[in-house]
Amino acid sequence: MSTIERVAVIGGGLMGAGIAEVAARAGLDTVVVESSEDAAKNAAQRLERSLHRAAERGKIASADEVLDRIRVTTDLEQVADRQLVVEAIVEDESAKTALFRRLDEIVQDPEAILASNTSSIPIMKLAVVTSRPQQVLGIHFFNPVPVLKLVELVPSLMTSDDTLARSRAFVEGPLEKQAIDCQDRAGFVVNALLIPFILSAIRMYESGFASAEDIDQGLVLGAAHPQGPLALADLIGLDTTKAVAESLYEEFKEPLYAAPPLLARMVDAGLLGRKTGRGFYTYDAR
Repeated sequence: MSTIERVAVIGGGLMGAGIAEVAARAGLDTVVVESSEDAAKNAAQRLERSLHRAAERGKIASADEVLDRIRVTTDLEQVADRQLVVEAIVEDESAKTALFRRLDEIVQDPEAILASNTSSIPIMKLAVVTSRPQQVLGIHFFNPVPVLKLVELVPSLMTSDDTLARSRAFVEGPLEKQAIDCQDRAGFVVNALLIPFILSAIRMYESGFASAEDIDQGLVLGAAHPQGPLALADLIGLDTTKAVAESLYEEFKEPLYAAPPLLARMVDAGLLGRKTGRGFYTYDAR
């Protein structure tokens, strides 16, 4: 079983940058591909800030040493020699399938793994647009990636045992994460449980039953949750929360998965949580 040493991450947002950071911190040659020069600049700055904070806290010896293993580019052709490519772009099925078609054309290694960090989109829908569905699977990280240990491994019906084994060795070896196995169903394990919980909290707030602060304090102080559901939705991003809910509802048609009207209105207004400075709470817009 070949060892993965060359990694690419498509998308340098919060999740993509986090995945790239843990790969580079593990000593891997890492390429980050963004859609524009501005986005690439933001991704590079995001990585620099995070790694310098890690160095200040003694988590790594040298931020510069890790940054030397990361290349940020807008040229998708730079992933041609990669052994593992992780897609971490917007949670949109058409955008992801278009990207997987391109990756299938570009990535030259016949054993390369094409993975998605999707929160909810069935992996089979991505696998079937490639000529190598046996080498496509979900590798779903959790935010913040450098801190949280969990990774969901999501094979489709076509994913080979070798691909799954190599992916597990990558996650649990150099990345030092803990993998759990999930069936290829929308939401996988964590979001299939978490999103209905968050949506229920939003409905409670929307109905005027309780304030955002009281809902969150109730779960933190009464159920020992580290963070309340509305604050967690702000951290995840309300657009992502809505997208995952819609994917779950499309697959299962269960009312508990339907996005509440308030969530849809907040997304329409651009009130997406921490990343925009305002969601259910207001944040320092740095």
